[in-house]
Amino acid sequence: MTSAVQLDNDAITNAGLTDAEHHGIHNNPAHGSMDVRKASVARHSVRDVELVLDEDYEGKPTDEEMQTLRRVSGRIMWSMWTIAFVELCERFSYYGSSVLYTNFINRPLPPGSTTGAGAHPGALGMGPKAAQGLSLFNMFFAYLMPLVGAWIADARMGRFWTLHLAIGISTIAHVILVVASSPAVISNNKGAFGCFIIGLLTLCVGTGFFKANVSPLLAEQNEDTKPRVEVRKGERVIVDPAVTNTRIFLYFYLCINIGSLTGQIGMVYVEKYVGFWVAFLIPTILFLISPLVLWSQKRKYKLKPPTGSLLSKFFKMFFFVRKRSSLRKFSWEVAKPSNVPIDERPSWMTYDDAWVDEVRRGLMACKVFLFLPVFFLSYNQMTGNLTIQAGTMELHGVPNDIIQNLNPISIVIMIPIIDHLLYPGLRKLGFAFTPVKRMTFGFIIAALSMVAAAVMQYYIYEKSPCGWHANKIFTLEDGSEKPCDPAPINVWAQCLPYILIGIAEIFANVTSYEYAFSKAPENMKSLVMSVNLFMSAVSSALGQAFTPLSDDPLLVWNYTTVACIAFVGGTAFWFCFRHLDSEEDKWNMLKKSEFIGKQEPGVGKAHEAGEV
Repeated sequence: MTSAVQLDNDAITNAGLTDAEHHGIHNNPAHGSMDVRKASVARHSVRDVELVLDEDYEGKPTDEEMQTLRRVSGRIMWSMWTIAFVELCERFSYYGSSVLYTNFINRPLPPGSTTGAGAHPGALGMGPKAAQGLSLFNMFFAYLMPLVGAWIADARMGRFWTLHLAIGISTIAHVILVVASSPAVISNNKGAFGCFIIGLLTLCVGTGFFKANVSPLLAEQNEDTKPRVEVRKGERVIVDPAVTNTRIFLYFYLCINIGSLTGQIGMVYVEKYVGFWVAFLIPTILFLISPLVLWSQKRKYKLKPPTGSLLSKFFKMFFFVRKRSSLRKFSWEVAKPSNVPIDERPSWMTYDDAWVDEVRRGLMACKVFLFLPVFFLSYNQMTGNLTIQAGTMELHGVPNDIIQNLNPISIVIMIPIIDHLLYPGLRKLGFAFTPVKRMTFGFIIAALSMVAAAVMQYYIYEKSPCGWHANKIFTLEDGSEKPCDPAPINVWAQCLPYILIGIAEIFANVTSYEYAFSKAPENMKSLVMSVNLFMSAVSSALGQAFTPLSDDPLLVWNYTTVACIAFVGGTAFWFCFRHLDSEEDKWNMLKKSEFIGKQEPGVGKAHEAGEV
């Protein structure tokens, strides 16, 4: 049996903190914060990383148990539900407003209306190309801002206070949107447009700051950090933190879609029967509940302080590795302090070996995210082109922008089914439905949704009184404008693309949130999450290239092209990352770094113990 002294020495050496043989006492001065004996540089692979299973703890599963026992989720804490509710309020606010953008931009102010309300609500009358272009710009800017929000949270304010900053900015944005759509302003086309753009940009800033931090704050409340064996209903099972995180993000996404669903359904009817200014005002009122909920639960949250910017340290480490690696082989092993002689160690090398492994894992996740813009090309059709498509069909009193709510409805229905039936059933069968498999499946479903949209658009063109110009606007003798009569197809025939893209979101988008949190270093979680969200911005920028196809008679080609891109992208994604399937457990169970940021390894732990 290994002695306690040897175990202690092994732990010290493997942590990359001190020289086990001398118990951390050296005669040589250190250039960095850690004294570590020189070690040979190992080959760069997942086998080199240190896992939590290398440690001893209560309930630790054996290798055989890891392979044979069923894996289950841990508890979802009450504090998590309160954060998810705050996200629900924010999504009601954002989607309840953004769902109005397409009609506000696309259609003109109805005759005799001073609020934009009417059978065909509108305000600016800029046409479908402008509506699609501004919708894409809105998504681009909203998902660019998380990069800034993540930096503020990680380096300066912490996630909790950055969320409050985001709420304040978004509230100002809603007030501006209310002014832009007020009766006194909306009749002045140029003034309304200028005010609307300012409100749109401001809301994007608040949304970006919020999105970068709410999901990491939620997942940080998870108390399960290591797999452990537990007996449930007479069965020995493994409580797996990865399974817990999957469940957390599923129900987080459920709350997102309940918020967006209620916001979108409610506001499009307010838009149609009352006017735009009231439709922009109501989401503001609900959003103001969010800070009250956060403050009421503040003492129950696990809040991590800002750690200072780690980007400079990351780039220094990157270039340090680049100089010491061959052109063909980039080895992060050379950046581990245990592999750098003390007299060669730069002063900025204050991290431990485990942090290098965490950074490698985070970069691996970022490479996976590079394929997400392909997925979001399909998703982005829903908020622009598909809404316009619905306006060319028989509505029977239903607002054209209400149909897109089939997307969140399908998500709200499918998430409990997937959580309680599909995922547990696959685990019982021994099938590992890993993140890479789930995301690949999401790509394929997204491609099918665009096939359905292309087929629907073809039949609209064939049956429309205006033929392949179904969005044509006629100018009447009195100078007023009238859209082409709808194609004789019930708008509810459009349900299939929305339902399919909703199912695709669960497998691709929800999994990407989970992947971003689980693979990021502890002190860079907001940053890695923001990189994930930034892929939506990249997709919106790419989508601008498709704007020329977002008009008659080219919309069939638009949907067909996006379908082909999604299918090819999903296939390429699988072949690029299928090797990560076999390494999933190892990357999830890396030993946690003690490097906090401003502090050096071990200082945070000593501080918690009251030693410093």
